[in-house]
Amino acid sequence: MAMPLRQSLRLGGYLMKQKLLRKEKFPLLVELEPLFACNLKCGGCGKIAQPHTLLKQRMPVEQAVGAIEESGAPMVSIAGGEPLMHPQIDEITRQLLARGKIIFLCTNALLLPKHIHKFKPHRNFAWMVHIDGLEDRHDASVRKEGGFQAAVDAIKLAKEKGFRVMTNTTFFTGDTPQDVIDVLDYLNDLGVDNMQISPGYAYEKAPDQDHWLGVQQTRELFAKAFGGGNRKRWRLNHSPVFLDFLEGKRDLECTPWGIPSYSLLGWQRPCYLLDDGYAKTYRELIETTEWENFGRGKDPRCANCMAHCGYEPTAVIATLGSLKESVRAAVGH
Repeated sequence: MAMPLRQSLRLGGYLMKQKLLRKEKFPLLVELEPLFACNLKCGGCGKIAQPHTLLKQRMPVEQAVGAIEESGAPMVSIAGGEPLMHPQIDEITRQLLARGKIIFLCTNALLLPKHIHKFKPHRNFAWMVHIDGLEDRHDASVRKEGGFQAAVDAIKLAKEKGFRVMTNTTFFTGDTPQDVIDVLDYLNDLGVDNMQISPGYAYEKAPDQDHWLGVQQTRELFAKAFGGGNRKRWRLNHSPVFLDFLEGKRDLECTPWGIPSYSLLGWQRPCYLLDDGYAKTYRELIETTEWENFGRGKDPRCANCMAHCGYEPTAVIATLGSLKESVRAAVGH
């Protein structure tokens, strides 16, 4: 199954508007990081490597909302760090929902039971719980025993209270096609509304630099996992074009401006994974970044990247620009 119909319709209307306005570069989703602090030390993340003075900072509500308003993006993924450590994360969420944004609040879910009372179910809101495989794999990835069970319990709690719950799973070199199948089957049975998946990317500041997937490894992993029509039975929050890309059925160009990242440091150039400095405003990011220099075959750092943040925007634009692909996405193929 593909991404939810409401999300697809919203993106379709937004893309039509950009076309009418003749805009060439626009965001589909903003990665909003209102803090870098976290309650875990995951091997694949380098956010807590920031200086202690920066780890203590929390982005003001007005700044967070203002950045999203300036960008005009229809969707926002609130990440970090751990967003639930931000004392005003519920207010940031409420104000963005009031402005009609679709919100995904990313969390490792350890603090979710403590803070869930601050939130109310909303058709444009979903918890995005980080699940890196089944119990042993997840606990090793987040470097915390019991982390998997705590996340599962939080998912059940959120579902009981009427929230939409999604998951995000990153796969690395140690993962097999059966691992992909097992975790997606488990999340299906758990009642997760939609799942996102991504191959491990060469994030420069991550403590673990030994388990990133190469392009061929990624294609082989997902081609085998998706074999026999498997992917149709999972509630994956991806376009069919992006899933085709993961398993090597088609290639795509990176669209680095499609999912920009905004944090305490500003708008990150050129994307969430590379750190070539920051712009103070969204307009500065778009107008002064040399976008043509990034992507596979252009920048050696991009050689093995097949991450969602760069290639899903390309896939979405290709899907909604084609009647054939739009129909395929609607029926979940």
